[in-house]
Amino acid sequence: QVQLVESGGGLVQAGGSLRLSCAASGRTFSSAAMGWFRQAPGKEREFVAAISRSGGTTWAADSVRGRFTISRDNAKNTVSLQMNSLEPEDTALYYCAADPSRGTVYSPDAYDYWGQGTQVTVSS
Repeated sequence: QVQLVESGGGLVQAGGSLRLSCAASGRTFSSAAMGWFRQAPGKEREFVAAISRSGGTTWAADSVRGRFTISRDNAKNTVSLQMNSLEPEDTALYYCAADPSRGTVYSPDAYDYWGQGTQVTVSS
């Protein structure tokens, strides 16, 4: 089992930055790839970014590439999402997910574990 707790969300003006963190506990953290997803009201959950077990490989959605950066610290059991140049379209509930054992890192259905989410609101 893996427990995930997100933090760092909040209200920010367009063009601003936020850093989300996800603290993991339970089974060995470094054995699982990790991902960030987001869900806006009335929309499906969508892929934001993911990182391999070692941190050596990352993936990002086209909509955030160049603005968001995912990283992890296996010694501290944390994964972070640095979000820069935020836009109102980035407003959503952001979720941390672990271990895409049932598919690709891009698919929310692949992940075994989820956090409760942290709200990000970007004002124009």
